[in-house]
Amino acid sequence: MELYPAVDVQGGRVARAPAAHADPLAALERYARAGARWVHFVDLDRAHGRGANDDVTRACLRAAATRVQVGGGVSTESAVDELLSWGAARVVLGAAAATDAALVDRLLARYGVERLAVGIDARGGKVAPRGAGVEGAPELAVTDLARRLRAQGARTVVYTDVTRDGTLGGPDVAGARALGDGGGLEVIVSGGIATLDDLRAARAAGLAGAIVGRALHEAKFTLAEALACVA
Repeated sequence: MELYPAVDVQGGRVARAPAAHADPLAALERYARAGARWVHFVDLDRAHGRGANDDVTRACLRAAATRVQVGGGVSTESAVDELLSWGAARVVLGAAAATDAALVDRLLARYGVERLAVGIDARGGKVAPRGAGVEGAPELAVTDLARRLRAQGARTVVYTDVTRDGTLGGPDVAGARALGDGGGLEVIVSGGIATLDDLRAARAAGLAGAIVGRALHEAKFTLAEALACVA
């Protein structure tokens, strides 16, 4: 299982991180030195329609000594093109994937399964997209979306129970595992991870990865401990 320490950027700084660890570039360097093979990067301002941290994003992607997966409000071909051209190893397509199957087809054909993932935000078993421009999105069961993505040839999904995100209340491992049932999809779980036992549970469930943010900022465990746990 792969571990993805999170770098969530807001106003040019790492959100919710202590002041000493709020420099995004330094965070990437620190995680790479600790042995992380991937980092999950999100521009929170862009995701929520409050502007963008494009200069910071470009600098981080160009300087990164590890692979960077970028998510958060990515909903157009041009946005995916841009992030990949800046150096992202993989881009997570957001809410648009639920409503625009043709967009998923085009991006998979253009970039392949290695460079495109799909984000599935969920609440109560239904797709619950977050961020700017998602008002009025149709109600859709997460399992139905996963089934369609599998049929389209997608491979990687990032699953987040939005009620747990940032709460340290534990991830929805069962919900994430259900998306991978039937094979074909590699599921990365995000939201709520607080303990090494949470990571062990995700690994035991056969998940492909886990994104960890607040727990690292609040020193619930070290990155080295987390990496050893999922190895």
